[in-house]
Amino acid sequence: MFSRIFKVFNSNINKMEPLHYLDIPTEKATFSMGCFWAPDSLFGSTPGIITTRVGYAGGTEGLIPTYRNIGDYTEAIQLQYDPNTVSYLELLKMFWDHHDPTAKFKKQYSSFIYYHNDQQKAEAELTLNEKKAKGLDILTKIEPAGQFFNAEDYHQKYRLQQHKNLCNNLGLKTGDDLINSHVAARLNGYVVGQGGIDQFDSEVSKLRLDEAAISYIRQLVIKYEGQGLHC
Repeated sequence: MFSRIFKVFNSNINKMEPLHYLDIPTEKATFSMGCFWAPDSLFGSTPGIITTRVGYAGGTEGLIPTYRNIGDYTEAIQLQYDPNTVSYLELLKMFWDHHDPTAKFKKQYSSFIYYHNDQQKAEAELTLNEKKAKGLDILTKIEPAGQFFNAEDYHQKYRLQQHKNLCNNLGLKTGDDLINSHVAARLNGYVVGQGGIDQFDSEVSKLRLDEAAISYIRQLVIKYEGQGLHC
């Protein structure tokens, strides 16, 4: 079935322009919670998330970090979100619920909340203290957000990039395309079942996808829904 849909992708029949850009006010959130592929899919399919990017944050060394030379940076995800749809506290709950903040890893995979303003700092500290009050040995650190370095192109929307024909159909050909596209953020979660089929069906008309893309992605959501995330 998927191979038949690929043929339709290449035909340019009923070609539509996907919803890559949303012109609405957004705020930033930056988290490190282990590797960055899984959080990219998790947050990307969350209502209110506009775009996502993965990269490197929190370092002090005088270098431009890369995956092979990360220095003292951590793998991180940075979100642009609509605060009228999803609150920072809701994002923090997802942060705490979807990784183990008590696990000790090397700096690259450590748990951090990088705040962008005083309110984010206060809410991050509130939730951290709530966790510690339960007797948990939380290793998460809260630090101001500094410079964020984008990861290499092959890391951006990693799960979506496994579907090359779909990316071509959507016009997602460069790392910047994948970083800046709203559709890319959403579909990077949906192709691994995040968000679920009910959410996908309720949202898909807004994403301006053609029938072939909808059919292909819908099958993937059904196939992988409930299977969780992994890096």
